[in-house]
Amino acid sequence: MDKLSWIKELVQAEQKMEESGIVDFNAGFDPESSLQQDTVEFLTQTKSRFLEACAAFNQLKPSSNGRIKIYAVSRTEADFMIFRNGFKLIFSMRAPGHILVSFNHLGTNYIPSADTTPTSQPNTVNQDALIAQWGAFGKLTWTHQEQEIEVNSLVRFYLSRFIKESAR
Repeated sequence: MDKLSWIKELVQAEQKMEESGIVDFNAGFDPESSLQQDTVEFLTQTKSRFLEACAAFNQLKPSSNGRIKIYAVSRTEADFMIFRNGFKLIFSMRAPGHILVSFNHLGTNYIPSADTTPTSQPNTVNQDALIAQWGAFGKLTWTHQEQEIEVNSLVRFYLSRFIKESAR
């Protein structure tokens, strides 16, 4: 999202007001539009960090077997999937401000655990929710289990977990 887009909206609203004489008190901050844009921006930033980390992993890996690939998910704005050895780690926007992170193995739902046994139970999915929360002055914070998260830590956590699980 363009960091100055809200200023552009203010200018456009002022121009409309001058032309029509109607004042728009909501100009400059549309929470729904902002939440949509910020969710896409968060996913895009997260994917970019994963691309950097996966490129470093692949470059340092001595063999070409087990390299990590990242794919965009078709017909979505910013969803993506990390793939290796039949394992998928999927980041998908379910709604503005709500991102699901899920593990999947060879078309079955996968629950990473101590025994790391894939399950074929169709309704059992290992998913984590990343939720946006509004703070003071319209600041948006991303959280997991009501704890604030930071993209670099998120990438380190999920990529480490993904590499360990997909190595088997």
